[in-house]
Amino acid sequence: MKFDIQNVMQQAKKMQEEVENIKRELANKTVSAESGGGFVTATMTGANKLVSIKIAPELLVQNDVAMMEDLIVAAVNKAIDKAGDLANQDMNRVKNMIPSIPGLNLG
Repeated sequence: MKFDIQNVMQQAKKMQEEVENIKRELANKTVSAESGGGFVTATMTGANKLVSIKIAPELLVQNDVAMMEDLIVAAVNKAIDKAGDLANQDMNRVKNMIPSIPGLNLG
């Protein structure tokens, strides 16, 4: 099998373009996660930007600041994990574009 550097460079350019497309797509996708049985909901973009925090009024009545802080942190951390999973799933499209280079084992 002959190694074609021009083909590899073209593939690299396509991969770079696809990564940029995916980044734009992720910025427009959102994921949400709850904690405390739905008392707190955090929503983030696939690009890890926090969009909103929703707190149920019932939680505010309890006046337990420490619990509220813990629930917010838990919801945000879950949303971060979901956003990361979404990004990994979308980035797998690029992984499948990696050209086969003789002698290079990426697996």
